[in-house]
Amino acid sequence: MPSMPPVDAILPPPGAPPLPAGLYVVATPIGNRDDITLRALKTLAAVDLVAAEDTRETGRLLRHYGITARLLSYHEHNEAQRTPHLIQRLTNGERIALVSDAGTPSVSDPGFRLVQAAVAAGLQVVPVPGVSAAVSALSVAGLPTDRFLFVGFLPKKRSKRRQLLAELADQPHTLVFYESPRRIVDLLEEMAACFGSRTAMLAREMTKRHEEFLRGELAEIRAELAARPEVKGEITLLVSGGSKSPASDWAEVEAALRDALAAGRGSLSQITKTIAGTHHRPRAEVYARALRLKRKKG
Repeated sequence: MPSMPPVDAILPPPGAPPLPAGLYVVATPIGNRDDITLRALKTLAAVDLVAAEDTRETGRLLRHYGITARLLSYHEHNEAQRTPHLIQRLTNGERIALVSDAGTPSVSDPGFRLVQAAVAAGLQVVPVPGVSAAVSALSVAGLPTDRFLFVGFLPKKRSKRRQLLAELADQPHTLVFYESPRRIVDLLEEMAACFGSRTAMLAREMTKRHEEFLRGELAEIRAELAARPEVKGEITLLVSGGSKSPASDWAEVEAALRDALAAGRGSLSQITKTIAGTHHRPRAEVYARALRLKRKKG
């Protein structure tokens, strides 16, 4: 059980100035409750209202630290309706904290709409920083962190997802994804086909009891998870950047495919892998073009 800080460390001292009016974007733990900051606790104890993605989850967190606060649900299904109401309350001089289930609000979580509206209205928006799953994973991945691209959740529709992966294939920076445990095995297979042999790290259940980090190539991590009866927990996936070498023109790629197919240099999959790597093009797209050429030839 995480330890609870003394009450006087949370509550403002007698005579302290009240918290100014505004929207406070408060990061909360992604698992271990000890990861919350003292400033976050003080802010949550001082605001007039806490707009929470899940009032039950936030309520448990507040009760754990002895904080009594008014809660209002604010999630993806009601944010359009609730945003004008919250903006009006902020305009009237209230102090509102915005929290998500875990981590930093508006980063792949509800909150962007409210923050955008508050900024547009000229209201004070204050970050109360803390845990972020993306940054936490980056800090231990062992992959380049000088530049990275946060992608978050990919589209659920397969065609849109594959299109985005193809666009990311030549991105030279470390890529950061969030994914559901139900879809992670299929996603790793798609990434391996599109990106080729890339080093990756999968973080599962960070800061929680069953925290796990899997490192290796995309195909290796996929094989490890596919062998399990099921995969559970929140997942953050980091993938190394692609080659900085310029990609070949598609006409060159198709010419190489025709030559390889005519010479019978292995299976379609082997030919695709070789030419995709040589010409720095996404394997999935090269495979699709190879398939079309083979059909025309047949």
